[in-house]
Amino acid sequence: MPRRLLAIALLAGAGAAAAQEAARPAFASNRWQEDWSPLADPALRTEPGDALKYIALDGGGPASYLSLGANLRERFERNDAAGFGAGGARADGYVIQRAQVHADLRLGSHWQAFVQLEDAHAYGKRNPTPTDRNPLDLRLAFIAYVHAFGTGTFKARAGRQEFAFDLQRFVSLRDGPNVRQAFDAVWADWETGRWRLIGLLSQPVQYKDDRHFDDTSNRHVRFHLLRVERLIDGKHELSAYAALYRRDNARFIDAAGRESRQVFDTRYAGNANGLDWDLEAMAQRGSVGGKDIRAWAVGTRGGYTFTALPWMPRFGLQLDAASGDRHRGDGTLGTFHPLFPNGYYVTLAGYTGYANFIHLKPSLTVKPMTGLALTAAIGLQWRQTTGDAVYAQPNVAVPNTAGRGGRRTGTYGQLRADYAVNRHVATALELVRFEVSDALRRAGGRDSDYLGAELKFTW
Repeated sequence: MPRRLLAIALLAGAGAAAAQEAARPAFASNRWQEDWSPLADPALRTEPGDALKYIALDGGGPASYLSLGANLRERFERNDAAGFGAGGARADGYVIQRAQVHADLRLGSHWQAFVQLEDAHAYGKRNPTPTDRNPLDLRLAFIAYVHAFGTGTFKARAGRQEFAFDLQRFVSLRDGPNVRQAFDAVWADWETGRWRLIGLLSQPVQYKDDRHFDDTSNRHVRFHLLRVERLIDGKHELSAYAALYRRDNARFIDAAGRESRQVFDTRYAGNANGLDWDLEAMAQRGSVGGKDIRAWAVGTRGGYTFTALPWMPRFGLQLDAASGDRHRGDGTLGTFHPLFPNGYYVTLAGYTGYANFIHLKPSLTVKPMTGLALTAAIGLQWRQTTGDAVYAQPNVAVPNTAGRGGRRTGTYGQLRADYAVNRHVATALELVRFEVSDALRRAGGRDSDYLGAELKFTW
């Protein structure tokens, strides 16, 4: 074959392979959001196991099928001093493992039934909690309905499900710990043009690690929400929501009893010409026991990416703050409740909770090769008020810090590497060094080191 014809043939083959790869659905953090109907075309079934990713149902057309899948995450963690070592916590090294299998049934373009089982273990951890260990249990189980009208699309889900909003500062999947957060919920949304309206009623799942299939939700913890979203210029996001969080038998340093917290949140995010930004503010009102709640938080994250430079460096800056309780013994509780936070937002080390803190974090991210991202950051932290405690994730007061010591909490350095080996395998490495301030040192805390090494497999 002449060289020119050979080159054309090779280019055509490469183009066809690229087109096939683009046509295959991408894996999603929420596995139920994947659409495997493109595999109705036998030419796209090019990977081992594709016969189980798309099992056609007789008489239903390409949109009626059953898809099976699995996730496996292995992470080694070594923590020199959980909670900064206050209260006698010692160094700990362990492996957390999360295995999930699911079945996704689609009946045409309207109906979906999704079930996922999970088996999570913490091997070698001294004091595992229900967020570390969850023997075989029902992870997700819901029925969904979608209908497109001429003016918009209606979607609804009922059952055990996951949801998250925005950067997951306050309502997240909680993917950092070993056991993600699910909700027994009814969800509905209406999407039309650049608008989206969402309403949900939910009871967060309460995880137990005593035996198989013992996770439950109950009326003692509830979370309900109304949310509106708007796209501006097709890519900037503006959203707001009002939510109600209720919990019986809540306990804070300066309040205890039935917690009823009204939440008001607004966010604006977007990007333009290499600049990206995400700004969010939340106010909380209500009561705990006989005390009024007056709490707030803000989160900002922005950066600039030099797309024309090698490795595409991004310089970022993060500034966060959340209120604390200024005066013990009065009729007001000022401690912010982070609801369902995401540990990834600060670090995976778990040293910092989103309550009574001020956080400044400059960072640099580079991408030396396809699939690899390297990040270096420095975090500086203070308390919003010295009248309240220092908090570790998710909202745990460090003993003997409330009303004692200065405002400065400490400084940490973070190094993180994320590498996607291929579409199925991803790895990550994170190192954190936290140097505590006098306020923590006087409470028995000490400088702390964290190492996390992670391997994920998705099918």
